[in-house]
Amino acid sequence: MSFRSLGFFLDELRHRDDLVEVAVPVSARLEVAEIHRRVIAAGGPALLFTGVEGSDIPLVTNLFGTRERARLAFGRRPQSLIRELVGLMQKGMPPGAADLWRARGLIGAGLRLGTRKRWRSPVLEVVDHHPDLRRYPALTSWPEDGGPFVTLPLVYTEHPESGGSNLGMYRLQIHDAQTTGMHWQIGKGGGFHCAVAESMGQPLPVSVFLGGPPALILAAIAPLPENVPELILASLLAGGRLGVCEGPGPHPLISEAEIAMVGHVPPGVRQPEGPFGDHYGYYSLRHPYPVFRVEAIARRKNAIFPATVVGKPRQEDLYIGDELQDLLSPLFPLVMPTVRSLWSYGETGYHGLAGAVVRERYRREALVSAFRILGEGQLSLTKFLFVTDHPVDLRSFHETLEAVLQRTHPETDLHIFSNTAMDTLDYTGPEVNLGSKGVWSGTGEPIRDLPREYSGEHPVGCGAVAVFCGGCLVVEGPRYEHEPAFADRIAAWAGFDDWPMVVVVDDIAAALATEAAFLWTTFTRFEPAADIHARWQVWRNHLSYQSPVVFDARMKPSYPKELVCDPETAKTVTDRWGKYFPDGGVEMGDSDRGHLDQS
Repeated sequence: MSFRSLGFFLDELRHRDDLVEVAVPVSARLEVAEIHRRVIAAGGPALLFTGVEGSDIPLVTNLFGTRERARLAFGRRPQSLIRELVGLMQKGMPPGAADLWRARGLIGAGLRLGTRKRWRSPVLEVVDHHPDLRRYPALTSWPEDGGPFVTLPLVYTEHPESGGSNLGMYRLQIHDAQTTGMHWQIGKGGGFHCAVAESMGQPLPVSVFLGGPPALILAAIAPLPENVPELILASLLAGGRLGVCEGPGPHPLISEAEIAMVGHVPPGVRQPEGPFGDHYGYYSLRHPYPVFRVEAIARRKNAIFPATVVGKPRQEDLYIGDELQDLLSPLFPLVMPTVRSLWSYGETGYHGLAGAVVRERYRREALVSAFRILGEGQLSLTKFLFVTDHPVDLRSFHETLEAVLQRTHPETDLHIFSNTAMDTLDYTGPEVNLGSKGVWSGTGEPIRDLPREYSGEHPVGCGAVAVFCGGCLVVEGPRYEHEPAFADRIAAWAGFDDWPMVVVVDDIAAALATEAAFLWTTFTRFEPAADIHARWQVWRNHLSYQSPVVFDARMKPSYPKELVCDPETAKTVTDRWGKYFPDGGVEMGDSDRGHLDQS
């Protein structure tokens, strides 16, 4: 099943009793976001707010906040088509007549890719040449956010010279009635287009779509090669050509979009943007970013404003991200032949951690695969990568980590690369966009039986000690400010020599509540070059590490604040829950822990 517009998707959710209307007045500043977080924490329905204060436009959130809704929105047919395409290409090119006949469904789908012009388009029902962004129900999600943000924008740009297009999702902070920020992070296609336009001294035309076929959202966040148009993937997901129409700007508009903002990014203009409570579970800080000047807004007469809320996992973005990985997973062995399977862990912000199963046909080939992964598009921002040739279910981090630790020689298999680029939203490095990477491999036959219990003495100043999985011990340490070198002391503790990996945390109960909690706590609070500690020696210009390898995952003074709802908003939402949902049936989850305590 595919949906040609947001409205059709909402109709299906109503039919399934998976959409609830909130009719009472609510504030787009903090209140809506906290309602959303409590509903998604309990696995609840999509939410349609029809009484947002200061706006006559309805707001919908939590569209993709369960695995089932994400699969419904994007469908299963595209994955089968991709698997069929991979199978055809793996048989050799050119394909024979019998292969082409068996792939006739794939060929038919290929003929329906792209766009088609429509003369009558819902997005043009209202065109405002004097727009006021403040009348739209953009959300302020966290108490220290810099203002309201458009959180599900589909930003369309074209290369000023080649004309190649990019569709990406970049948050937009509303600065005033006709200006927003444009949060182009490093490695983003729209940002590359902007850089070219600025080098030419020209403004970059920009169109921003809200709503439309759900397939657009998945396509916009897909890590496609730079020269592959996202609209091609969107049409594959949607099952047909996307309708487009001429609008008030130079770009074609998506006919079925709810809202389209048309304008430009002027060259050389920067304005402070942020803070913003981000999907890592912390604030991203205030930095100068380009600005988007909105010249016109086209919309449906009865437009609905889609939004999402990000924060500690699991939020909506993780269900979308995991669905995207499922969709693209058959392509990994085709693009990277030595990589059997690959998984990035959304609980770490995706770029924080990935695991890979690779081929090891000769000694050290695993490192070739690691370099291939770290050189591939958005995967190049991966901070830490575990690699094994043992067939494991990468979604189970317990299983993946044990497979590596059973086989690893940390003296030769742990590599740390300093002074690299890092995800803009990861603040564990020395400055924004800079940090380091780590690769830890474990291949071949097991070389050790992993310890699974610890009953020895505790080092001085150490709190509780507990096991995460075989070979990995978790230690509660003092606050980083009180003893910055604690991890070095742990690495030298002879009692931990049998444990290949030790993680130091602030709160061991919270870190070990679930696998998700361990992933979030560990890999969003450490940077490989600064926070991996071990006894070491230099051998052949390589730092050769001895067990235990200690990850210092304590909060550091330089890190941004963890995201927490303010007490006043929390009390308001608790007190009004019955008014939001007078018919009952919508459970109130714990927005602070989210899904971190759910196995």
